[in-house]
Amino acid sequence: MKPQFKPDSAKVKSKFYELSRKYHPDRFTMADHAHRAEALRMAAINNDAYKTLNNLDATMAYVLQLNGLLEQDEKYNLPPAFLMEMMELNEAITEYEMDEENESAKKNALAALEEQMSGWDTVVAPLLSQFDNGEQTPDLLPKIKDFYFRRKYLLRIQQRVLIFAAH
Repeated sequence: MKPQFKPDSAKVKSKFYELSRKYHPDRFTMADHAHRAEALRMAAINNDAYKTLNNLDATMAYVLQLNGLLEQDEKYNLPPAFLMEMMELNEAITEYEMDEENESAKKNALAALEEQMSGWDTVVAPLLSQFDNGEQTPDLLPKIKDFYFRRKYLLRIQQRVLIFAAH
């Protein structure tokens, strides 16, 4: 199967179960050490693949790495306009954190974050579909990479909000 950003979840699940049955360590209890070790290794690979393909962020990283566009612990330079928007979003969140009783600040911060997240989804979904459908242009994966790093940034801000809200 060709790598995709949004693989068919039913096919992924079916293949996962097929390989889980094939490589389950209990099937190799009577085998020699080398075969048990190989079965365990294959079961771990199968589990990791399933986790990756059921998480959009992990799948995006995987496909970008396969195509040589993403390095481990890469420091990516996001566009200045995006960083300015994030600075405004962070300021709105800080205003809420400074006065958690301020419902207006809370509402503004959460609305701004939601707007950014849904805006990301709206823009990137067609790009991922274009790739998955084989309509690949030279600039497609670099665009997706940029949105991958934007999402990572947004998810860090979202995590900040969730941690603060939990206190």
